[in-house]
Amino acid sequence: MILGYAEENGRLRRLPVPLDETERVIWYDLFCPTPREAAQVASVLGIEIPTREEMEEIEISSRLYQEDDAIFMTATLLSRTDTDQPQSSPVTFILAGARLVTIRYEEPRAFQAFPTRAEKAGLGCFSGEKTLLALLEAVVDRLADVLERDAREIDRLSQSIFSHDSSGSRDSRDKDFQKILKLIGRKGDLTSDIRESMVSLQRVFVYLTQIATERKTGKDSRTRLRTLHRDAQSLTDHATFLSSKITFLLDATLGMINIEQNAIIKLFSVVAVIFLPPTLVASIYGMNFRYMPELEWPFGYPLAIALMLASAIIPYRLFKRWGWL
Repeated sequence: MILGYAEENGRLRRLPVPLDETERVIWYDLFCPTPREAAQVASVLGIEIPTREEMEEIEISSRLYQEDDAIFMTATLLSRTDTDQPQSSPVTFILAGARLVTIRYEEPRAFQAFPTRAEKAGLGCFSGEKTLLALLEAVVDRLADVLERDAREIDRLSQSIFSHDSSGSRDSRDKDFQKILKLIGRKGDLTSDIRESMVSLQRVFVYLTQIATERKTGKDSRTRLRTLHRDAQSLTDHATFLSSKITFLLDATLGMINIEQNAIIKLFSVVAVIFLPPTLVASIYGMNFRYMPELEWPFGYPLAIALMLASAIIPYRLFKRWGWL
């Protein structure tokens, strides 16, 4: 699908048939383009549209380069961040003269909200370059929102892991550690994806800054690029901090699981020790020897029962005094 946007007083207006008004279009947004659609836009702009396989290459030379006076930049952006399965996908930005081309195969939230906002509010989208800067600002803002929400959820997860109920009830002590581990895993994946996206955007900002310096672009554009780079750097640092916190929560959860397992094993061990002496007494009097005088005593049976109870109660009291129970 090809989406085309024209500029009207610094605002964007979507054109119903963009290829019929090529002179007015300043932004071609290619969403899951077919080879035929990519070829049409390429013929209009005189550039070569990269394929999806080329966009997914990770080497810098394949993501940031110039060709036929056009600037090609590919970054990794997130989509479906409101679900349990967020997706990372490459998005290519192409500055071809005064026009911007974006190629994507997922739908990040910024690409949904930015055209509507740019149509209602004047964001200064007078050219492809200005539109690119405004779009990148929207992308960074969206990633910042996702990271802030992720941080709040990690804080709540931390509180649930380390929460303590003074009542000491069994329900307050029991935690679903399997569910907690799954939540930690999902938060770790999301934070890692955010950090990967911010690192790729930082490279784009550095590359754009170099191009702007070489071409002596306006001071306003260079200032906006420096601001974007600082914002991306701060978000990357925060994502790194959250990754460390997630690692700590994972280690703490595994430690709690070990403590729970050790407590269960300890309980079984203590119970076995408590019932070992009564078992010994019962085993002695269960032997079928001819000469066992206790078998003829009138109080032999009560005596055996008393011995077994005493041999169980004495270790129990000792364990309670020593704090083992």
